[in-house]
Amino acid sequence: MRFVVIARWMLGLVFVLVLVLAAGLALSLQRTPGVAVAGELAAADVQQAREFARRNDPRKWDAGERRVLSISEKDLNLLLGQAARVYGHSALQLQLRPGLLHMQGSLAVPQLKAWLNVQADLVESQGLPQFSSLRLGHLPVPAWLANRALRHGLDVLPSSLDLQLPLDMVEHIGFGAELMHVRYRWQKDSMARVLSSLWPTAEQQRAQAYQDHLARWVQTLPAGQPVSLATLMPPMFTLAQQRSVGLGTQAAAENRAAMLTLALYAVGENWARIMPAAQHWTRPSPLLVTLGGREDFALHFLVSAALALEGGGPLADAIGVYKELADSRGGSGFSFNDIAADRAGTRFGLFAEQLPERLQALMSRGQPESAFMPEVADLPEFLSEAEFLKRYGGVDGPAYRQMMREIETRLDALSLRP
Repeated sequence: MRFVVIARWMLGLVFVLVLVLAAGLALSLQRTPGVAVAGELAAADVQQAREFARRNDPRKWDAGERRVLSISEKDLNLLLGQAARVYGHSALQLQLRPGLLHMQGSLAVPQLKAWLNVQADLVESQGLPQFSSLRLGHLPVPAWLANRALRHGLDVLPSSLDLQLPLDMVEHIGFGAELMHVRYRWQKDSMARVLSSLWPTAEQQRAQAYQDHLARWVQTLPAGQPVSLATLMPPMFTLAQQRSVGLGTQAAAENRAAMLTLALYAVGENWARIMPAAQHWTRPSPLLVTLGGREDFALHFLVSAALALEGGGPLADAIGVYKELADSRGGSGFSFNDIAADRAGTRFGLFAEQLPERLQALMSRGQPESAFMPEVADLPEFLSEAEFLKRYGGVDGPAYRQMMREIETRLDALSLRP
């Protein structure tokens, strides 16, 4: 009898817990996002982000130097909004006031066709900022519980994330009127630790496999002679196909490693540039990589493909347009054929991400340049800023949009497409 009573009590408790969880879920999830997902980057946004990175490049600082990084509310929302959009189809918006950060976020829950909307206030403290309020949808969460959950979450994060790095570096985070101030100390090994924390062991092993493979392949090519991108890609995608057998979910990651290896090689670098563990890997013999007989087309194509794989097509497009605008102000000039190479690379990168195994099958058989790069010899190039504005009315002009439609038409006619 006592067992029956205990069993009933346990079942009742489970039932109550289920009801509480269901009620919490119902209160937390909503049909629409509370914050709009960030729009696509414009060329001006890329310039803003580039200037921010240039001003705060830590490689110029001395070891042990104390620094204060001041981030405007506008810059912070641009960077975090794009990161949320690209990596989770979510949205994030911050408001900075003296001593207070107000945050609103929306996270898509596609399985339930709903959104988790979050509102939170964080206040300055001796260490990391602390929650003063938190609301998940219509569900308020006590501040003490939110802070305890935050501390617990930091404790249980994977060991592969070097949390000791920011704890060692950051001394204080403060909030001002539309500004966030981060006071930290830059150590001699900080850059190496930052880069190392970005690459889990599996990613490092994958990158080494492609760099070693490329090093062996270029040894079979004529030394000192230019090499077409169409010659380099088949062996790389053959390896990607072999490494993806039985692991279809990793096919996109294999394609990403292959393209990043080629992009680094084309610009005269290797994985050691961004991954400290690669300092002692075998380095491929340098060759001039071309596309359409030109080095600049190969660079535009590969960098845009890598950006599309890492951050989405719009990011690659915006950076491509920004570079051409910058060139028109004293560089090589605005070139529509460069834009075409950018767009071709972006499409290739998205193909590699969205249909990875299909692209592997096609590229491992070998494809001519004309399969993934359109004819561009007749497109205008080397336009000064004044000439570009006069002939095309800027990036919002009708003539510019017509030229972009022509480029898209040529891309649509390529044989290698999703």
